[in-house]
Amino acid sequence: MVTAGLIHYVLNLLHITVHIRDVCVFLAPVFSGSFDNEGIAIFALQFTYYLWVKSVKTGSVFWTIGCCLCYFYMVSAWGGYVFIINLIPLHVFVLLLMQRYSRRVYIAYSTFYIVGLILSMQIPFVGFQPIRTSEHMAAAGVFALLQAYAFLQYLKDRLTRQEFQTLFFLGVSLAAGVVFLTVIYLTYTGYIAPWSGRFYSLWDTGYAKIHIPIIASVSEHQPTTWVSFFFDLHILVCTFPAGLWFCIKNVNDERVFVALYAISAVYFAGVMVRLMLTLTPVVCMLSAVAFSSVFEHYMGDDTKREKPPAEDSSDEDDKRNLGNLYDKAGKVRKHVSEQEKAEEGLGPNIKSIVTMLMLMLLMMFAVHCTWVTSNAYSSPSVVLASYNHDGTRNILDDFREAYYWLRQNTDEHARVMSWWDYGYQIAGMANRTTLVDNNTWNNSHIALVGKAMSSNESAAYKIMRSLDVDYVLIIFGGVIGYSGDDINKFLWMVRIAEGEHPKDIRESDYFTPQGEFRVDKAGSPTLLNCLMYKMSYYRFGEMQLDFRTPPGFDRTRNAEIGNKDIKFKHLEEAFTSEHWLVRIYKVKSLDNREPMDHKLRSVVPKQKYTSKKTAKRKRGHIKNKLVLRKGKKLQKK
Repeated sequence: MVTAGLIHYVLNLLHITVHIRDVCVFLAPVFSGSFDNEGIAIFALQFTYYLWVKSVKTGSVFWTIGCCLCYFYMVSAWGGYVFIINLIPLHVFVLLLMQRYSRRVYIAYSTFYIVGLILSMQIPFVGFQPIRTSEHMAAAGVFALLQAYAFLQYLKDRLTRQEFQTLFFLGVSLAAGVVFLTVIYLTYTGYIAPWSGRFYSLWDTGYAKIHIPIIASVSEHQPTTWVSFFFDLHILVCTFPAGLWFCIKNVNDERVFVALYAISAVYFAGVMVRLMLTLTPVVCMLSAVAFSSVFEHYMGDDTKREKPPAEDSSDEDDKRNLGNLYDKAGKVRKHVSEQEKAEEGLGPNIKSIVTMLMLMLLMMFAVHCTWVTSNAYSSPSVVLASYNHDGTRNILDDFREAYYWLRQNTDEHARVMSWWDYGYQIAGMANRTTLVDNNTWNNSHIALVGKAMSSNESAAYKIMRSLDVDYVLIIFGGVIGYSGDDINKFLWMVRIAEGEHPKDIRESDYFTPQGEFRVDKAGSPTLLNCLMYKMSYYRFGEMQLDFRTPPGFDRTRNAEIGNKDIKFKHLEEAFTSEHWLVRIYKVKSLDNREPMDHKLRSVVPKQKYTSKKTAKRKRGHIKNKLVLRKGKKLQKK
């Protein structure tokens, strides 16, 4: 939003009148992404890497400061800035191992670390994390190592070889030991926070599913399948390794960085599908290197590339030593025949065939990219589309229909309980308060919502009253066969709730004795009576979708539901969209007074009562005669 506002301000400053809405719409294609943090973050990521390579190549403080400013922009945009602050130190560390240390590397990294550290700490949600979290400790360690290495290089020219080797061994061992013990001590005392669950799950892929199910429940955090790699990269899957080989073959300081970026991005993209964003830029670059090398080889002029065939490195050595009195032993001049010279060049037919094949691959890649962009990445997630047998398209607009109903028919202060996937949509399109949203930092609150969805109606009602819930929104795809509904996500709700409330919710209770998750009659009684099941299948047992299936047949699960007689005591149906995709229930208010059981009351005296009044003192009629007390006047009615 800040980027869009800045662009709008600059354009209006130049007297180019553009509406802020148009800026937001066209911001996505400009930065090659959606109107989200990732859209501008990938641009900032690549620009930071470009300026870093420029800094290492020139050793200029000017380019390094530019790299720091771009890194600051990246930190403010996306939490994935940790990839930068770990990859750049890795590049410097590998250069030191390869003995490619230079003043350019020292100036670039020292300036980047100090200035970038100070700038990143100015972001409110980052704060002191760069000096107090484990994700940033590698950068600090490489910075200390670089200073020690530079100091040893300074002493190298002033000490003998034996003294330098002794000092180098002792210095490196002592420095590594001190740094290691210091990090352990600070971590043990709590000054340095351990790896967060989201980053730790990159190394231990099964950690999140066991310990932090909220991370594993996000579809973007699932491992990437081979189909996804080909779907997103197409032919570049094959050309990318070739470009990487060309970089490694002619290695220098800059190409070492590209190789490290490629290898690390491939690993992280395989662990989480959302990190495919970081892989695609380097895949495009290395594939371009591969195609360029092939075209240069097959479309170039052979005469320009030809070298004198009768000369090789041995001949050059002989020429360099023509003035010597003695010839080198074992050096025999190679003579190449005319036939061998002719075989070295490539025929025009081979060149044409290879060139046409490469062009066909690029054309297929362009067609595939256009199709994927149109069908997978251009359609909004709130509007679904399906295709009939004749090719016509049906638009399913149930989401916007439900959000519009919420905005028009509920109080502006109403609180809506739904799963966190739809929090931003409800807040943005319906303008209503939600309990949880896509910012999944509050795990305990999400677990409480999951507990309400997993409990029976009475227990869930107590939770909803404690959270002051007015409406409950769920997604149900049993009518149209939508696989992304809440029943398919239900086990994640159970796992997250079990993590915070293990005494009340157990995942095993929602499976059959055979370990199956079923919604039919063989399903678990706990599942068939939980709130999510009842809200999804309320009145669904009365619906027959077609003549081939019985009433209450779920198209998504391909099963007839097991509980068709569903009634609510504390909820009532408020809205169901056209295709039953979105269902909204209203939470009933508490009665003014709890109903009481009226029983006949009987009073049993502890002892027999005996009146002490005499006949004269008693009032009333005795034997149909009126008894009056003296001093009182009879009042006529």
